[in-house]
Amino acid sequence: MRFLFPLLLFTASAAFAHVGSPDVFFDGSAGPYRLLVTIRPPVVVPGVAEIEIRSSTPGIRQVHIVPLPLTGPGARFAPTPDLAKPSKDDPQFFTGSLWMMASGSWQVRIRASGAEGSGQLSVPVPALASRTMTMQKGLGALLLTLLLVLGVGAVSIVGASVREGQLEPGLLPSAERIRRSRVVMGAAALLVVLAVWLGNAWWNSEAGNYGRIIFKPLQLTAALEPGGALRLRLSDPGWLRWRRVDDLIPDHNHLMHLYVLRLPAMERVWHLHPEPAGPGELVQQLPPMPAGAYQLYGDIVHQNGLPETVVAQVNLPEIPGRPLAGDDSAGAAPPLSQADPARTVTQLPDGYRMVWLRDPGPLRARRPVLFRFRLEDSAGKPAPDMELYMGMPGHAAFIRDDLTVFAHVHPSGSVPMAALSLLQPSGPHAAHRMQMSMSASGLPAEVSFPYGFPKPGNYRIIIQMKRGGVVETGVFDARVEN
Repeated sequence: MRFLFPLLLFTASAAFAHVGSPDVFFDGSAGPYRLLVTIRPPVVVPGVAEIEIRSSTPGIRQVHIVPLPLTGPGARFAPTPDLAKPSKDDPQFFTGSLWMMASGSWQVRIRASGAEGSGQLSVPVPALASRTMTMQKGLGALLLTLLLVLGVGAVSIVGASVREGQLEPGLLPSAERIRRSRVVMGAAALLVVLAVWLGNAWWNSEAGNYGRIIFKPLQLTAALEPGGALRLRLSDPGWLRWRRVDDLIPDHNHLMHLYVLRLPAMERVWHLHPEPAGPGELVQQLPPMPAGAYQLYGDIVHQNGLPETVVAQVNLPEIPGRPLAGDDSAGAAPPLSQADPARTVTQLPDGYRMVWLRDPGPLRARRPVLFRFRLEDSAGKPAPDMELYMGMPGHAAFIRDDLTVFAHVHPSGSVPMAALSLLQPSGPHAAHRMQMSMSASGLPAEVSFPYGFPKPGNYRIIIQMKRGGVVETGVFDARVEN
């Protein structure tokens, strides 16, 4: 009976947008042009975001980019856009950089023009200071040397002016003048030291003020309640005043997308959707689960479009649980000790299989890729009864084996649909447009996800597609090189 009460409570940090994967990836259309957009947000704010745009549609000539707040009056008044620079080797590839001047939810508005006309696309971007930039040691040594030279020079000039400033040419200073110059030089040295001290105090004060805007993630605690319910509590460690825990908006009709992985082998995974239970609280009725340690990743979106991924670990006893229902789903895979990065086919329990349509060559860190997958029946034919899963052809999660990287990605990219909907609050949801356009002919059995691994290492890729009312979960392994 003691296991029916809260067990181990473990609180961990979160990372804005995605854990350890700050870059934004988006695959969409700017009018007639299909664009794959990569945005690397600044690590300090104000700071520079790096933009990469690749067009899969030929004939593009110019790309203009401009940063804007995601919502509010500033979103309606765009400054003069910058012209992205085309690559000398690839005319379909453009790069640029943009200043983002404040913390919060931003958008990068992209306007492409060329032989097919022009079109516009906006990509939400979280701009959050994640750290302070330290001065390079060489530059610090150089500045310290210059400071000493200036200080000594200033004291010497003051002493010389008192000792020799009023002497006739050729005369030597008297002992009185020398004594007086030494007194004045001492006073000048004290003033120089005081000025340096005050400057250092000002610098530390400014650094402290900046430190207050360094992103402090929401904290998540998880506790098992009687009846097999997992209660999740969000708390704010103290950051900017506008950040709250009770302003969450639905993303794919859910306030949180919770990925649960069994540790350490990561051989079991659940994609759950806790229900709200009060300000900053959610509750999830757990399905049957074996005893063990579990890693939790919870994706949420704030009312201003800012996404966060909250993280926690919890130890659980064996949970009899309730059968999965609604959009909740689960999957199984070989343990990490048996991971095979060369495997491109996952056999599913019902006879279907999921195939990774992998491009040849190694996977490289910080290079955006379209990851393509196909769902096939037992005869190897594309599944004929595909359905949208929470409004999308599929969902993907990319997780590093040491748990330092987690990214929940859609076919449109790593941007949450809730943030995209804020750009066009009166227009139809992109997934709804997709559903309407495909309702007559049915969904294809293939799906692609734009993503780039942030660093080398071993990763587990979880892909979910829905057919015939069943959510199929395929798990693949990847080795990422520099």
